[in-house]
Amino acid sequence: MAKHQPDTGVDNSEATLDLSHLRRETRTALELAVVASAPQDLIDRLAWAAGLLEAIVELPANSPPVLALVPKLTKRAKSTLEQWSDWQTERLARNRA
Repeated sequence: MAKHQPDTGVDNSEATLDLSHLRRETRTALELAVVASAPQDLIDRLAWAAGLLEAIVELPANSPPVLALVPKLTKRAKSTLEQWSDWQTERLARNRA
């Protein structure tokens, strides 16, 4: 471990992999939401998360902007993915009824 990096208890490569997975999942959800004509607000939130995730994966993982953005971004992206999943589940249930 480098002298100037605090020990967060999380392997940096593991955190990078988690962000990469979250980015792919969010991008896919955005594409599906557009095709499914999801509510605009949900599409906007997915687009925000996907775009910001796309931008930060290009920066060094230990850079100040990434360290500042990741906690809130991760929380909002996961919350938005849950909202997408809920909307999709409700839509499928209505279509089956």
